[in-house]
Amino acid sequence: MGVSPKTLQFYKERLSPFISQVNYLKAARQDIQHFLNSIPPNQYGLSTRHATYRAINTFYRWLSEEHNIPNPIVGLPAPILSKPVLPSLQQEQVISLIKQVESIRDRAIIALFTESGLRLTELTRIKESDIDWDNRTLRTIGKGRKEAYAPFGKLSEGYLKKWLAEFKPNGNVWGINEWGITSMLRRLEATTGLPCNPHTFRRTFACLLRKQGLDCLTIKDLGRWESVAMVERYTRSITFQDSLKFYKGVLS
Repeated sequence: MGVSPKTLQFYKERLSPFISQVNYLKAARQDIQHFLNSIPPNQYGLSTRHATYRAINTFYRWLSEEHNIPNPIVGLPAPILSKPVLPSLQQEQVISLIKQVESIRDRAIIALFTESGLRLTELTRIKESDIDWDNRTLRTIGKGRKEAYAPFGKLSEGYLKKWLAEFKPNGNVWGINEWGITSMLRRLEATTGLPCNPHTFRRTFACLLRKQGLDCLTIKDLGRWESVAMVERYTRSITFQDSLKFYKGVLS
């Protein structure tokens, strides 16, 4: 189907334990339920169990469609997800992180992660031809190899132009791969004690936009999410006081 290596790895990690422990060709619904219940919840509640359910569900749909094998997971409800408040950064913390790194390239990476909500793969693959300076947008290839666009702000623009004035890219604009970017962020996290990973920056992108008064549907489109529900999950740290700043009496 042309899915990414990360997607293949996801299915391998979720399905391998299931296939090794359950006779999947003869499994009944209660066998799948028992297996799912045996998975301990991780630090964010039931997300690991829910991810495994999704992988098994997809697996049995494929078996049913391609090989005419009965689907025992039909009617089995998905595990209920907990509703944790996932970590994000304050604007001041992001600015502090940018000041902690000396490389213009690394400053541009952190700024773009936060202002564009880019996934690691999307950011790594940026080429100079993908940048629309007039509209401050980036052409990206996201999940499912879908072409989309991401916005960026003046801070990212400034750092990115400075970096490109120094570096003449032959491929992506950074000159390093995903591992190089991840390693830089891990070193920064060890130095500052702040969470520095692409998912945290992506959540920060959503939360900062919510604090500016943008609705979840608009954030979904800007961040290329599949559903509003995912944006709502990412922005659970937004409080009543954050929203109150934008309230105007409906009769005033």
